[in-house]
Amino acid sequence: MFSGIHDVDWASMHHAYGSAEDVPALLEALRSPDAKERSLALSDFYGKVHHQGDVYPSTTASLPFLLELARDPATPDRDTIVGLLVSISEIAVERCEVDYVDADFAGAAAFLRAHAEAIVDLAGDATCRVRQAAIPGLGLLLDDASRAFELLKDRSAAEFCLLERLLVTQTTVTLAQRLPVIMPAARAWLAGLAADPTGEPEFRLAAMVHQARCAPDAISDALVPAVIRLLREIADTAPPEQPWPEPPPVAPPAADVPPFVAAAFEDLDRVNQRHSLTTELLQALHTLLNARVSQRTDLLVEQLTSPNAGVRLDAIRMADDLVGTWRGDHSALIRLIAAQLGGGNLEVAAEAATLLAKHHPLAEPARETMAALLTDHGPDGWATTRRHLRRVHQKTAMALAQLGDVRALPSLLMALDSDVDAWLAVQVAGALPQAAEQLVPRLRDRLSNVDLSKEWPSNPSGILSALAKLGDLSALPTITETLTAAAERRNWDVVKAALTALRAFGPAAAPALAAIRPMVAVDDTWTRSEAVSTLWAVGGDRDEVLPLALALLDTFALRDAAEVLGQIGPPAAAALPRLRELVVDNYGWNRVYAAAAIWDIGGEPEAPAVLSTLLQAWEENSATGNHVAACLKRMGSASAPALPHIRAELARPRRGGRFGSVDNDEAMLRDLAKVLLID
Repeated sequence: MFSGIHDVDWASMHHAYGSAEDVPALLEALRSPDAKERSLALSDFYGKVHHQGDVYPSTTASLPFLLELARDPATPDRDTIVGLLVSISEIAVERCEVDYVDADFAGAAAFLRAHAEAIVDLAGDATCRVRQAAIPGLGLLLDDASRAFELLKDRSAAEFCLLERLLVTQTTVTLAQRLPVIMPAARAWLAGLAADPTGEPEFRLAAMVHQARCAPDAISDALVPAVIRLLREIADTAPPEQPWPEPPPVAPPAADVPPFVAAAFEDLDRVNQRHSLTTELLQALHTLLNARVSQRTDLLVEQLTSPNAGVRLDAIRMADDLVGTWRGDHSALIRLIAAQLGGGNLEVAAEAATLLAKHHPLAEPARETMAALLTDHGPDGWATTRRHLRRVHQKTAMALAQLGDVRALPSLLMALDSDVDAWLAVQVAGALPQAAEQLVPRLRDRLSNVDLSKEWPSNPSGILSALAKLGDLSALPTITETLTAAAERRNWDVVKAALTALRAFGPAAAPALAAIRPMVAVDDTWTRSEAVSTLWAVGGDRDEVLPLALALLDTFALRDAAEVLGQIGPPAAAALPRLRELVVDNYGWNRVYAAAAIWDIGGEPEAPAVLSTLLQAWEENSATGNHVAACLKRMGSASAPALPHIRAELARPRRGGRFGSVDNDEAMLRDLAKVLLID
């Protein structure tokens, strides 16, 4: 085993984290009798040598040894090695389909194709898990389409397990897309499997979905009803579901790990989990249906009413994609998702609450359900050590707070007083200005106690943002003190957050001007820019701010400068020559900000050029939509030539605006609707 491994010049190669000298040890550890050592080695190989699907010289050099491991029956966990080989095959073969291919990918693909017979043997191995891992390779590495197709059909026989046969239907499409000569035969075969009443409903569902993948443009309206019938058949024949085990209690957070980092890793783990055999198939179908929102909604309604908790949980994630990507009346879906909050499966409930918090602008139909749940739990639900129940409560409280509903307040106060996941409560506290009297003192105290000497201080930016939204003037001294303390430590991130918070108070923050003014001269450009914007909002001294903003037009903070100059208006006419240069800039965002500022400064005579720039940038990059819509609203009747573009955007089914997020898209649509009213 591993003959010649030390003859390879590993030191001359690299992987994602530097020298590849450690690769031989990783390969040898993959054969270790210790399961933990094998698991760590596999994780390291994926993380370093096959990092995010990449292929390095060291990846290609590893292939002979990985293949040796995979073919040796004495290798433990051979299926994981075969899965690694297939993963490398997928990316290498895919890259070879483009005009330019890196030599590393080409070399890996060439080696694997030259050893395709080994994958054929592994796809017929005596061990079921090895066969499952190898089957996708049949669609990637064999160049004889007819032989590969026959091999796949052989693996669909009833004596093989259902999961293998599901993989066969998926791999058949991979093969047909790579070698289209067999596409007609593949479609006909899959159609026959889908129509065969003797096949298991899961197998017929797989054949039906993958047949649709062969011809996505030919999908008929009959597909979703047929899929729904199969889902009901699957549900009818499923055994009674057993209760899911309760996960371990929530452990105290590690002192050296910021809570948002730990939460991000937990979210990543959850996203990668699958809870139902049909999940991959239904995800593929939703991808195929794409903009057919009505049909996808019908399908999700069926999924969300399944008696199988795993189907419902994975359906919530598919609903997340639908409502987050496509416009429409999603109220029926939202109510079905809210209904999961009171179900017996807490993990499903937690997933539902997470969606409602993420897409809170759409959560109105769930308002009363969420409020009732918080009442039933009581505020202590925020801090329970039961992992799923805590997430249900916290995400529900966050969603309700973001609807401006004061019934979320007891939970937020519990978080702030107990310091249990208080950072989450801080994120939404600003949405409850009617509760400022109770929230602001707690947030002020929390801000005063932030230790700015730490590498990860306790969420000062979030606290500052919440205080700004609450708008209580009693917070101004604490915000100003934070600005000064952060500036002394040159903690520019906190300085910028404090400046942004002061800007939200406008002229009422005038007592802070003495702390704001020195910030316009610091060496950090972004901080200077934030300070200039805040100085204008708070002080309003045109003679003081204008030269500072003009100077920023020649820095990479030029967009912020353009915004301030636009707010100054006609007295900033000296900026027009430079702004006119920027409206022909290669970067679309620079053009948008410059054009909006030109309108705000120059007014009506500038309308044709401004509209042309805005609409062109908007067409090129839908993310500019919020800024464009806001400018069109300010232009009033002068925006009339843009009305066809506005109507087209309002009729478009796909979300737009900054980041394509629900809240930005909804804000953009409101602004565009106001422009139509002006007309």
